[in-house]
Amino acid sequence: MEELLAYAILLYEDIVTEEEYQERLDALFLERPDDRTLLDLECETDIQEAAIYIRTRADYGYIGLHPETFGRVLMEKLRDYYTRYTDLRRFGSKMYSLWESLPGNLQNMEPFWSLCYADAFPHWNDEAQTRSFFEILLSYYEEGCVDQCYRISG
Repeated sequence: MEELLAYAILLYEDIVTEEEYQERLDALFLERPDDRTLLDLECETDIQEAAIYIRTRADYGYIGLHPETFGRVLMEKLRDYYTRYTDLRRFGSKMYSLWESLPGNLQNMEPFWSLCYADAFPHWNDEAQTRSFFEILLSYYEEGCVDQCYRISG
């Protein structure tokens, strides 16, 4: 469910497409056809209703949300998005908006917390430092990055 929560939030922020969400849902359902939640989502034709279903289950603890699994999926998709984005100010604003969309229990955890001030870096007009911040943040779950990411946010 963590993956679908990441996709639902990214879909809401126009970072992934409905087709990408549907492909991931289909793959997960094929892996676990007996999962009632996945079946319910497969049957839901309204993408907004599907996103609400996922968010409600995550926000109110109906599912045991594993932050690392969620974070890995989220950061992987954000890295892809970052490579296609040229305007750092708009990217930073998008990351702040994304942080606002996260479930409250994740907002204060790293690396998600760093998203809340991602829109400040571009305003410093230091492109190299801004890119460094984003690249370290988006690589949080890669081998050896946790200490480096902590130094940036801590």
